[in-house]
Amino acid sequence: MSKPHTSPGLWALAWRRLRGDKIAMVSLAVVGAFFLLVLASASGLVASNWEDEVAVSYAPPTFVGADKDVTADGAMPVTDERSAPTPVNVLDPLADDIAELRAQMGSNPSAGVEMYGVTDPLADDLTALRAGMGKAKKLVTHKAATLPFGADKWGHDILQKTVKGGETSIVVGLVAALLAVVLGTLFGAVSGYFGGIVDDFFNWFYSIFTSIPSILMILTVAAVLQQKGVLTIVLILGLTGWTGPYRLIRAEYIKHKAREYVMAADAIGASHWRKMFSHIFPNVSHVALVQMSILVVGFIKAEVILSFLGFGVPVGTVSWGSMLNEAQNELILGKWWQLTAAATAMAVLVTAFSLFTDALRDALDPKVK
Repeated sequence: MSKPHTSPGLWALAWRRLRGDKIAMVSLAVVGAFFLLVLASASGLVASNWEDEVAVSYAPPTFVGADKDVTADGAMPVTDERSAPTPVNVLDPLADDIAELRAQMGSNPSAGVEMYGVTDPLADDLTALRAGMGKAKKLVTHKAATLPFGADKWGHDILQKTVKGGETSIVVGLVAALLAVVLGTLFGAVSGYFGGIVDDFFNWFYSIFTSIPSILMILTVAAVLQQKGVLTIVLILGLTGWTGPYRLIRAEYIKHKAREYVMAADAIGASHWRKMFSHIFPNVSHVALVQMSILVVGFIKAEVILSFLGFGVPVGTVSWGSMLNEAQNELILGKWWQLTAAATAMAVLVTAFSLFTDALRDALDPKVK
């Protein structure tokens, strides 16, 4: 006896449509690669030593070539002022005597003690300083003259810095989008399901947020929090970005609360919260998912803007926004590689995520073939 045929569900049909879209699958692969980089960076497998000064300041990319004023071993030329000959001062009456004393002492500082019985109180300190300077010079010679994607002002590898900055920007986009969608879904569900005074209150609250330009609202929340950090950026974006999901989820709940399956759940004595989140929400969850994917793209770009304006990540934390903020000064000097790396990484991720979001929206819409 053959098993009864079971029709595929919403997500199975959406995945079937999504697999048929080559652009969507390529975009999904690109987004997946970025997320794998984030996981590898967070676990320390890659870009763990991005703060090491591995190259000379503003080392250009390898395909551009090293600067002319960089030596073959990768170090900037170091001049020792002590090795330069002392200019003869014709007005110094003691110049000849000092030159004769130096010739007698030679390279042995203790000769002055043997000849005149005078002890130099700084001799030991000067010897230690000279030894330290010698070690520093040896360390300088190990810095690279070029890197695959260049270096910044402090000699940090731009490639590793871009990967580490992607970790911050992508995490901010995901967590802030999740917070905004959770708030928007909760407010929209309560408003659309109960209606009446509850709906009027949330509509009034929604109107306040939407009547103020988004950039001013973001700056207002940033001024209230008065501190920098990833958590601050997440709160800024999450607390100001819930209005879009709220409007759509509220409309879906108003439509679904009058459906037969909700009336049947009411007839068997299901509570309001059970009907809202066990019966209605699975049928509108695709709206929340699409809104989250859209907000991730918007919040990644918003993090760049906040960091550029000085409300972003603190000193010691790198993100694509902080890289672009640094690059504006470097661009004046003709050092374009940090700007190119951060902008290219952000453009590739945002484009791939946008294409995947459009394909996902079409795949979840049964009216679109």
